[in-house]
Amino acid sequence: MAHHLGVSGFATHAVVDHRSLVPVDDDVPPAVATVLGCAVLTGGGAVLNVATPAPGSSVAVVGLGGVGLAAAMTALALDDVRVIGVDPLRSKLAVARDLGIHETFTPDEAAARGVKADAVIEAVGRGSVFAAALDLTAPGGRTVTVGLPRADDLVEVSPLALVAEGRSIVGSYLGSAVPSRDIPRYVEMWRAGRLPVERLISSTIALEDINRAMDLLASGTELRQLITFDDEGC
Repeated sequence: MAHHLGVSGFATHAVVDHRSLVPVDDDVPPAVATVLGCAVLTGGGAVLNVATPAPGSSVAVVGLGGVGLAAAMTALALDDVRVIGVDPLRSKLAVARDLGIHETFTPDEAAARGVKADAVIEAVGRGSVFAAALDLTAPGGRTVTVGLPRADDLVEVSPLALVAEGRSIVGSYLGSAVPSRDIPRYVEMWRAGRLPVERLISSTIALEDINRAMDLLASGTELRQLITFDDEGC
């Protein structure tokens, strides 16, 4: 079992406190609204709320799943920010290039070429990937980690390297977001054609296909899947 915080589940209905709801206008399709509240809120928020890249700077995203690609797309929407994608899967790198990401590398390629970025978003949730993100961070830069590794997945960090190079490490849970503030902002970016988040949906599935769908996500062959319901299930 791999339930997030022990409470994840899938159902046709949910009881939600009104304070957890953010209304969107009717022109926002369900496929867009679904990713705004998760992948984009987390990945995009890591860029806008934590990394805060300035014009002329660079952002590297390590891990190009749904959250990582949302971060990369958000960085691409900013003015004069160079975006670098890093992932071991060539298929994910091809998707990133199709979205307009400026440079793509496998982790080994990035290390061999000495790739560095002013801000690095780690979007996998493994200690080894977090360590790689640290190595990609330029002097004076910021490493932002959004992944959720196991509690016993530890990394050794040299404080001297952080001090000598003036680098910082910041954790960002759910993009350090205020959903009522941030989701409308993403909607406006989507309306303007700057944030084509519907491209994060790699397939649609029925609820009864959820086990196979999770296996596909774990294999890295899917980005985000949209569960559709028939009239009886809505």
